[in-house]
Amino acid sequence: MSPGSSHIRYQLLTLCCMALVFGGPVLADLEGGARHTGNPDWMEPPFIDLEADLQAVRDDGKTGVMILYTTLGCSYCARFVELSLEDPRLQKKVRANFVPLGLEIFDDTLMTSLDGKEISIKKFAEEQEAGMAPTLLFFGPDGKRTVRAVGYQSPERFELILDYLIDGANEKASFRDYALARLKRDADVYATLKPDPMFLDPPYALARKPVPADRPMLVLFERTGCADCARLHRDVLALEEVRDVLFNFDIVRLDADDGKTPVLAPDGKVTTPAEWFAAEAFTRVPAMLYIDEQGEAVFRNDAITESNRMLNMSGLVLEKKYLDGWSYQRYARSKAIARNLAAQQQSQQIP
Repeated sequence: MSPGSSHIRYQLLTLCCMALVFGGPVLADLEGGARHTGNPDWMEPPFIDLEADLQAVRDDGKTGVMILYTTLGCSYCARFVELSLEDPRLQKKVRANFVPLGLEIFDDTLMTSLDGKEISIKKFAEEQEAGMAPTLLFFGPDGKRTVRAVGYQSPERFELILDYLIDGANEKASFRDYALARLKRDADVYATLKPDPMFLDPPYALARKPVPADRPMLVLFERTGCADCARLHRDVLALEEVRDVLFNFDIVRLDADDGKTPVLAPDGKVTTPAEWFAAEAFTRVPAMLYIDEQGEAVFRNDAITESNRMLNMSGLVLEKKYLDGWSYQRYARSKAIARNLAAQQQSQQIP
């Protein structure tokens, strides 16, 4: 090992240790945020025992347990906490109807799981597919998971989730159907899908079997009247650094409401955009589906996406870190640590 590489490893170790001791400021900007906002105090119990929490739900007649998974330096987490959880009206609704728990994705602390067994908080996150922060998990009085919501939830979206569970609509309809029925009232932006030269033109012959493609594919689902789709084009897809990365993909944009246009999907099956969107169980648009060269879906996301998240998702796929079992959050954190280390080294070289 060269002296230079040894020095870099030492600096990285020092950086991580400082993060453990001093917290957020050292590893700030892990996903573009200026700081880390932790979970509210009222979500931090002295110990985690989900069996006991579910019993409290039953005894008090509450709707269920709500778990919020966040992680250090996550700007999406900070925004959710500040704008949604700290909204007095929404906080009151949460505390009146749920047992709320705030957990850290990478925490090795032991907890008691739903089956009464001890497990690390990090392992429970893996089991519940909470690989991207923030992730909300809701469990009913019977211990069955009712909703998993990934990514930043605006106050309006968060209240939609709460109402879906509090009103018992989850016993009658999927959240996707419930959300679409409610959100159609709010369609207010553009009447046609915005074109982009990056997008492949029809006909959509996307099959990658039996002959693999040369590069991965990104399928983007949108619909007319979608405010978040308009923001994605304006604030993310228009950025040069994002476009530079996305040009490494075959990009297909489909209308999630289109039930007529034929699509030869990557697995060789004939479908329509609407059928494909429904089959992936997305609950909102824009939704993104990453597909490898062999036609296998390797990453899905319908959470609110800004530039850093788009870059990290695309990097995870391009570098094939999913083959090593990496979650999105692990990849994002590794990139943030590397950026911080590079900035630290550069600052030390300035005379």
